[in-house]
Amino acid sequence: MEYCKRCCYPANTKPMILLDEQEICSGCRFMEQRPKIDYAKRRKILKDILEEYKLRAEKSGNPYNCIIPVSGGKDSHFQTYFMKEVCGMNPLLVTYNHAFNTEIGIRNLNNLVSKFGCDLIRFTSSPESARKISRYMLRKVGDVTWHYHAGIKTFPIQVAVKYDIPLMIWGEEGFADMMGMYRNEDMLEFSKKVRQEHDMRGFEPDDILNDSENKEITRKDLAPFYYPSEEDIDAVGVRGLYLSNFVEWNAKAQTEKMIKEYDFETTEGKERTFNLYDKNDDAANEVHDYLKYLKFGYGRATDDASHEIRMGRMTREEGVDMVAKYDSVKPSSLKTYLEFMDMTEKEFLQSIDNMRDPEIWEKNASGEWIVKDSIVNHKKEAGVEEARIPQEKERTGFIKNTCPGTSRSGAEKSGGYVVL
Repeated sequence: MEYCKRCCYPANTKPMILLDEQEICSGCRFMEQRPKIDYAKRRKILKDILEEYKLRAEKSGNPYNCIIPVSGGKDSHFQTYFMKEVCGMNPLLVTYNHAFNTEIGIRNLNNLVSKFGCDLIRFTSSPESARKISRYMLRKVGDVTWHYHAGIKTFPIQVAVKYDIPLMIWGEEGFADMMGMYRNEDMLEFSKKVRQEHDMRGFEPDDILNDSENKEITRKDLAPFYYPSEEDIDAVGVRGLYLSNFVEWNAKAQTEKMIKEYDFETTEGKERTFNLYDKNDDAANEVHDYLKYLKFGYGRATDDASHEIRMGRMTREEGVDMVAKYDSVKPSSLKTYLEFMDMTEKEFLQSIDNMRDPEIWEKNASGEWIVKDSIVNHKKEAGVEEARIPQEKERTGFIKNTCPGTSRSGAEKSGGYVVL
């Protein structure tokens, strides 16, 4: 397997990453261009857009001039802070309750509403709906949290149409930042196409209903995942902006501000990564990430280490050490979700056998899956020094992990899942 000479991503990174002639990935090249962006100019563009939608809401008598899709996490806090406190907007917060909540996630969502005085609409899927969809999507695409991604990228659009609030403010466009799938100058906006290809894994609700292999999922289970018609979207003029296109995005600095000034809370420890301030609201995230490792041979620690390397807060060698420590760890919360889905671990593993990337996985003589290669085998090789970027004085924070593969996970601390 080929690996980026600067970060830790393999060539089989999903949904897509490209290595250039210097074997530096498209995500690293994307981040190289960030310092060249004129953010003062972009802030002016954003200000003009927001003024337009403020005026529209005022004329129509709508109390809300934008929607912010939220989970209660660090980005949700920062988006709400920036829109309300910096830009003077009056957002309506919208979230999708996936039934896999952590205690800290519920606490942070309540904190978000309380600290910023915003109204919140929340759609809650029943645990039975979540169970059926999780079992189905595990076998289809190897993802037990499909309904979460589908919900947060669809239900807010339903609300936008229903309440005639055209402007939506998303946080970071992750596929540009992580994979370099788009150029900085593209200033990509949210669209049904982006949602369908990435978050929906190519599935729309009717695809599931019409699938002969679906024996239990009903239209009621899929209600929050139906995207409004083109006619309804056009009538309201729904538009989705990514805030990271307009402000210099620094998740670590933003999180520190939210902790200090707005009482955002991080977890004490994680089993599959060193990053303690991200993905804390979803108790199934470590299982979701473990599935990524089982399919493609890399996990969340690769994502987090690669980001920190690109920010100059971690060396590639330090990043490789983090990947070696965390990426292959089987989360203790897996037991909780096997019970939730009424499935054995053997059935769980067999469900994704055909999804394992043959470039990275093979069976040994005993019939056990083994990894053929890892970034650990490419820690020191030609081209790494030439690809290295200058290191910042500020080093990676939030890495004092109290449970790297040994203590309780967020799922166990919250009893697996909590319905609110």
